[in-house]
Amino acid sequence: TALPISAGQIVFFVKRSSELANDMADFQGGKAYGELKAGQERDLDRTNNEFRTGGKYDDVEDLDQKLEAYKKQFMEFDENHSGDIDLMELKRMMEKLGQAKTHLELKKMIAEVDTNNSGTIHYQEFLNMMLGKRSSILKLILMFEAKKEEKEMPKGVAPKRDLSSLP
Repeated sequence: TALPISAGQIVFFVKRSSELANDMADFQGGKAYGELKAGQERDLDRTNNEFRTGGKYDDVEDLDQKLEAYKKQFMEFDENHSGDIDLMELKRMMEKLGQAKTHLELKKMIAEVDTNNSGTIHYQEFLNMMLGKRSSILKLILMFEAKKEEKEMPKGVAPKRDLSSLP
């Protein structure tokens, strides 16, 4: 005969098994993390070379600098270095940029860019979005944030002013 199990016990077992699965994952950092990140950077460099030599984006000004900037941006947002930006990574990215979005809005943003219907944004799709002529919500937000960061803040001590110079 089966023993009766309460809903509370089921929730406890589900949470506990999830915690155990997370504990077993390899999040050691250090050397393994460095190798993973270096491998991803090599893959992204390979894709950048394909974009440089492909001919499709020859008319883009400062292509090399843009590709390097996009690579850094992509690596920052691809938190698990899987080569794709998934829904949760996009959510955290938008929150970092001060542009929190609902899951539905995030899914729409991914769908605008996702050409292979994987539900994620692959680096090649990211580059096509950023370098292409077509606008997407994500591209506009990222470009706006980049322009905002370009503004150079004054450095050093503020100049002394007297009351007559104030508005």
